[in-house]
Amino acid sequence: MNWKNSITDLLNIQYPLIQSPMFGVTTPQMTAASSKAGCLGSLPLADLSPENCIKLINDTQKLTDQPFAVNIFVNEVPKIDATLTEQYFKAKTFIEHLANENGLHVVLPELNTLKITDYHDQIEAIISQKCKILSFIFGCIDDQSIALLKKNNVLLIGTCTSVEEAKILSEKETDIICVQGIEAGGHRGSFKADKIAQIGGISLLSQIAEQVKNPLIYAGGIYNAKTLLAAKTLGAAGVQVGSLLLGATESALKPFEKNHLKWAKEEDIMLTKSFSGRYARGVKNKFIEIIEHSEYVLPYPYQNKLTYELRKAAKEKELADFVGIWMGQSINGFSEKSTTELLKGLIQETEDFYKN
Repeated sequence: MNWKNSITDLLNIQYPLIQSPMFGVTTPQMTAASSKAGCLGSLPLADLSPENCIKLINDTQKLTDQPFAVNIFVNEVPKIDATLTEQYFKAKTFIEHLANENGLHVVLPELNTLKITDYHDQIEAIISQKCKILSFIFGCIDDQSIALLKKNNVLLIGTCTSVEEAKILSEKETDIICVQGIEAGGHRGSFKADKIAQIGGISLLSQIAEQVKNPLIYAGGIYNAKTLLAAKTLGAAGVQVGSLLLGATESALKPFEKNHLKWAKEEDIMLTKSFSGRYARGVKNKFIEIIEHSEYVLPYPYQNKLTYELRKAAKEKELADFVGIWMGQSINGFSEKSTTELLKGLIQETEDFYKN
């Protein structure tokens, strides 16, 4: 099977497979292991401070000399006003009480102590570390930043969840577009936080392939040869793999979280805003059931910052009911082999299937 195409050429990789930048799961070791397999490793920087971005980039560069992408969030941040201040206080009080009732004695941060990252500062850090591939979600980078990145020869991968978003990315000179089907685990890459498109991957990918000329990566439900080749048939030059790697040796998930994944059934997987304030697909638990349709869900990033200490404490006590465990709709067994083995296994399975 000939894997070489526009994606492998642009990214300088052997196989058009991209490891999903799963914040909270992906480690520098996973990123390097993906690159070792001849695929593109992705290092999630999310909304970390520039200092933390530089540290993670340096840690990854020490592990591999192969290309890897860095991934950031480019969402707008709602301004703090009287309404948000009141909502935050109510949510903080309720969630603290809920946590204490369940043995998690946490004090959540005050609104005025939150540190909110400006993605423009992240871009400066990324350029300073000579990163050459930048992927992003939650919107499109502004024109001035795009010009700066292009000037520094940084290749751009934008994420879309609708045809409209794909067209915007294409018009903004994004080099590669990642098409995220509704099946995908983790956060929706939608430009808008509330009105997200809920379009199945088959329909979305085929429509976008007809509408834009950019090389496409497909994300959502890729876990075996059949799903990979289906995406290829529908117009994807590459695929992004996420949930398949959740149980991997290099995954940051703790053993109790990996075990929880193995018990999840299809009806347990849902979209929720409870932990972060933006829709993400993961495993339903007690916290989600109580918070999801309540008045205690703040806009991103405030909900995400508010619940951080709760999630941290729950991890330490191994309470799956109070951590966000993200996964897509394709339940795959969650092997604990290395990331390199899992990706090479997918490549070999695809080659064998293609021959037959």
